[in-house]
Amino acid sequence: MFPEERKSKILDSLNKYGKVKVCDLSQLYEVSEVTIRRDLQEMEEDELIKRVHGGAILNDNTKFEPTFSEKIDKFYDEKESVGKLAASLIEDGDTIVLDAGTTTLSIVKHIVAKNITVLTNSLDISYELAKIRDVEVIVTGGTLRWETRAMVGPVADNTLKGFRVDKAFIGTNGICIINGLTTPNINEANTKREMIKIAKQTIVVCDHSKFGMVSFSKIVDLDNVDIIITDNQVERELLGKFEKKGVKVITTK
Repeated sequence: MFPEERKSKILDSLNKYGKVKVCDLSQLYEVSEVTIRRDLQEMEEDELIKRVHGGAILNDNTKFEPTFSEKIDKFYDEKESVGKLAASLIEDGDTIVLDAGTTTLSIVKHIVAKNITVLTNSLDISYELAKIRDVEVIVTGGTLRWETRAMVGPVADNTLKGFRVDKAFIGTNGICIINGLTTPNINEANTKREMIKIAKQTIVVCDHSKFGMVSFSKIVDLDNVDIIITDNQVERELLGKFEKKGVKVITTK
């Protein structure tokens, strides 16, 4: 079992039982207690859990949400390469929905397709798209969240329900085999889910740091995802697990 998969299972146990013990996890996953402690340390550093004597408890910070400004420069090169690769999948005449986020914003910079229509809930994406000719931009409206600069809530969701698009490009705070796509805020999760519902094809864009992570609010399971585009720093074996779930994985060079 790979470390990211093991950490996802540990998180599942914490969600179910509230506490785990190092000795129990060591026996369950047939690895040393040193390995389990390292897993728990990494999970604590990611603010998913809190270590206690002999084990760990769930950290309420599964609701922790970095702001847009905090994320914009993090893994910048990886996001740029993912954005460029994602943009290459947009064809002339496509209708697409672009989720709010720093990785999806990187897609805009690399769009070369002509006569496309873009539906978005992002102030930043709509502003950047306004600079490109041959792009029709439709903004959902909705309640603007300061943290992520995304428009969410009933107004955004109802707007999305009135459309059907070829492709949806979705960002996520967490992606794992067991828990699928997750994000800290329930309203953001609902709006992302509506985007996925209206698309013929769902494409998740994320850097390597999102793999194995689980946030508070579930968006969808992996069987609702067609393609994952990520950078080249994810273990090939882990990506193979996603492909076995029927999800095509494309990595940058």
